[in-house]
Amino acid sequence: MSGEFPSEAQNQASQAQSEADRSGKSKAKASAMQSKADSAAVRKHGL
Repeated sequence: MSGEFPSEAQNQASQAQSEADRSGKSKAKASAMQSKADSAAVRKHGL
């Protein structure tokens, strides 16, 4: 995540990851979503 102000994509990915962790479903999809959002933050913010 990109610090104090995560992007909307990062927020959505985080929520999906939390739901996947709780339910055990769609973990691969949530992980891919998280990776994509974090990758976008690196390009945008240089993290």
